Amino acid sequence: MTPLAERLRPQTLDELTGQEHLTGKGSVLRTSIEHQKIPSMILWGPPGVGKTTIANIIAHNLQFPFYTLSAISAGVKDVREVIEKAKKEQNSILFIDEIHRFNKGQQDALLGAVEKGTITLIGATTENPSFEVNSALLSRCQVYILKPLDKSSLIALMNHAIKEDKYLSTKNIELKETEALINLSGGDARRLLNLLELVINQAKENDIEITDQMVMNAAQQKTALYDKKGEQHYDIISAFIKSMRGSDPNAAVYWLARMIEGGEEVKFIARRMVIFASEDIGNANPTALVLATNAFQAVNMIGYPESRIILSQCATYLASSAKSNASYEAIGKAQMLVKQHGDLPVPLPIRNAPTKLMKKLDYGKDYQYAHSFENNFAKMEFLPDKIKNTLIYNPGKNAREDELRRFLKARWEDKYGY
Repeated sequence: MTPLAERLRPQTLDELTGQEHLTGKGSVLRTSIEHQKIPSMILWGPPGVGKTTIANIIAHNLQFPFYTLSAISAGVKDVREVIEKAKKEQNSILFIDEIHRFNKGQQDALLGAVEKGTITLIGATTENPSFEVNSALLSRCQVYILKPLDKSSLIALMNHAIKEDKYLSTKNIELKETEALINLSGGDARRLLNLLELVINQAKENDIEITDQMVMNAAQQKTALYDKKGEQHYDIISAFIKSMRGSDPNAAVYWLARMIEGGEEVKFIARRMVIFASEDIGNANPTALVLATNAFQAVNMIGYPESRIILSQCATYLASSAKSNASYEAIGKAQMLVKQHGDLPVPLPIRNAPTKLMKKLDYGKDYQYAHSFENNFAKMEFLPDKIKNTLIYNPGKNAREDELRRFLKARWEDKYGY
């Protein structure tokens, strides 16, 4: 039987769960599809949130020649064959799944055809396209960001499956508990539906009350069958990150070995460590970011098998380092203030004043040049008036950030509560 996730794959934008910012009434993507004029695009988002589905909906609605390639198995020859076919047609669309796995040569093979309009490219990726897609190709594409599905969307999706699927609708199914289903799926709709189907198939009766314990039992039996590049891919990277965050180099290097043995891309592992060095260590040990960045560059030059040594050195260092998420929390709080208060005016003293008119309007007036004062510090207001005195960066409790706290308190005294 076709898997549940495939049986329920939406055929129209109205059937798609989540992504209303892209597919809702009046949205850019929906408007493009309705006018049958779509740009080349990169669909960027976590697994199982609708990237492939959107591509299929476009193909279904526009009924243009539609070609599909997977970057895992396709090469330059496959790309060129599609382009040659597209030259004999009009409005051809090429969908490339996991486009981040294409190397520079494979991506370059697409450039001319995309630029001339021979094909309209739809690329799907779970990785930041700024890092993984050539800048020349990226500049010719619109990037659409897909959001993770929230709990209410996932529950609605399961209820829809129970009610609408021809097979499931023949049974009397009650979703008594959903936490295990949602947690184990990791927000991936495809995994969620396939896990739901697994649980239902293991029940012998037609009357089924789904509980968290049922789900855990079914998942444990299924674990051994998981593809290392599929479901476990995200579980293991999660275990790796959390082991480093928990300052356990032993566990960190074990999960690192699991990824290496599974053939995980070195860039994927190294990039996660760069992010970790800033998000979870930050100013508690600024050297961590330097080491992680250098490790990222080194493993890209060397590759397997020797890069495993560099990855191990970096992972064990990060796990053994002091931790702080103060910088991570600071930017989150700052962005929340921006969303909450909008575009607050820049205080006049710290505005740029390159023209006489701006100076006449008091731009830059009363600005105090820090280096002209004792300790290179002038106590003046840099935040907009509406949020002045707001503590955004709160140094963590560790040796290095304690130094930063003492530095800031000596200058700002009680202004920010350091």
